[in-house]
Amino acid sequence: MKKNTSAKVKALVKGQAVIKKKAIGKFKEIPFRKMAPNIVTLMALCSGITTIRYAILGKWTMALIFIFFASVFDGLDGRVARKLKASSKFGAELDSLSDFVSFGVAPAILMYQWSLCNLPHWGWIFTLMFSAAMAMRLARFNTMLEDSAVPEYWSHYFVGVPAPMAAAIGVMPMLMSFDFPEISFILRSPYFCSVVMVLVAYLMVSRIPTISLKKTKISSDWFLPIMILLAMFVSCLITKPWLTLGLFTLCYMLSVPFTVVRFMREKKAYEESRSETAE
Repeated sequence: MKKNTSAKVKALVKGQAVIKKKAIGKFKEIPFRKMAPNIVTLMALCSGITTIRYAILGKWTMALIFIFFASVFDGLDGRVARKLKASSKFGAELDSLSDFVSFGVAPAILMYQWSLCNLPHWGWIFTLMFSAAMAMRLARFNTMLEDSAVPEYWSHYFVGVPAPMAAAIGVMPMLMSFDFPEISFILRSPYFCSVVMVLVAYLMVSRIPTISLKKTKISSDWFLPIMILLAMFVSCLITKPWLTLGLFTLCYMLSVPFTVVRFMREKKAYEESRSETAE
């Protein structure tokens, strides 16, 4: 009886060792293409943390540059994952954490150091409000990814303002102050910046539809004009980076009402087609 028991224990231990060996072997054999998107995401995360460093040091230009780097890396990681067919749940979770730090914490700390610290007590409250709204916006986005019952007309829209654009709107007063120093006393006013932070926090947690270009298809007739516009945008970005980014962010904000109107039309057309099909 004892021999049978000891034999079973040895077999169980041996089986567990084989399983562990296989698991370790699988871990060692992960191809680089599976890691590439996560590396890009980590670069975005490091850029966001570096923004906080320069915000504490009061180096506003460098802080903005690293927010820009974070947004570029954030735009690349998903595309790299899709091109290499390396999407994973781990990568999605890492991307959300990176977005929270880079676009929720870093811009809030930057604006606090630049302006909101001059508003006792309330300045920090508005800083926390911005970060908390970003956390809730990302949590809602993650839950919507798992929801397969999202209507078709939502495919070209985000729910609320996406994280990189929210960060851009939040730091827009600083962007504009570099090229318009004569009105910097208004742009750097803690009262004005507080209004901007509260507005962005609301736009993030709201259900206002905003444009998404991920699934947008462009007609071949528009290819050349769009490429020319992109070339002009890059030229302006090189010569007048802060003014270009500030005006681009302002144009995005002005496009929101038109996006809402377009969304309502598509929603109405979708509901009418569904009712006709049901009849």
